[in-house]
Amino acid sequence: MSEDVKREIAPSGTLRAAINFGNPVLAQKDPASGAPRGVSVDIANELGRRLGLPIAFVAFDAAGKVFEALSRDAWDVAFLAIDPKRATEIDFTPPYVIIEGSYMVPADSPLKVVDDVDRPGVRIAVGNGSAYELYLSRTIKHARIVRAPTGNEAIAMFERDKLDAVAGVKSPLERFAQSRPDLRVMDGRFMVIEQAIGVPKGRTEAVRYLRSMIEELKARGFVAEGLARSGQRDALVAPAAG
Repeated sequence: MSEDVKREIAPSGTLRAAINFGNPVLAQKDPASGAPRGVSVDIANELGRRLGLPIAFVAFDAAGKVFEALSRDAWDVAFLAIDPKRATEIDFTPPYVIIEGSYMVPADSPLKVVDDVDRPGVRIAVGNGSAYELYLSRTIKHARIVRAPTGNEAIAMFERDKLDAVAGVKSPLERFAQSRPDLRVMDGRFMVIEQAIGVPKGRTEAVRYLRSMIEELKARGFVAEGLARSGQRDALVAPAAG
């Protein structure tokens, strides 16, 4: 790796990696130590090792807050879903993980399938600035989107205000609903969420290197091992980029 690439990825000499604990598929806090872990953390650590630089994890509880922090120069690399709005300010690698967005509803809800949700009078709770909020804001035509600061707060609002549905990453919603006979997660999905590494626009050599690295890590099983180690067996490793 050239010194120019190292400086472009981490200009300060410390790799500042934004980690979103709001998406437990990608990152979690160790229950004993509180240290970050998960597939995104594994990739950040591998990048730091290759750079030969220390890592500073910058923690967030929602993806929207990661994006907002870009304007404050708060991070060098971020682990976010690819989205057209974010891509105006962030360059992305190909995805390394694919997850699904779906809805949780009351068990007795008349909404049976994903397509039922976009109807007049239906209220959907969602974490503001998340990949699925950005997607639904572009595609929902009839239902009303009700935004909360984070995904967890969207679930709380859904229950407290008796909304019709809450949107989120499917596997965490399913884990939440497992012990709740009054709730169910719909079969199917309303979107595929492609998780990638992002860097601020203009760092051409940085994103070129990261694209190559992500493809290598997918191909040699590094990403699959990280998902398995953190118990995220419902997430899929993204296919090789074309």
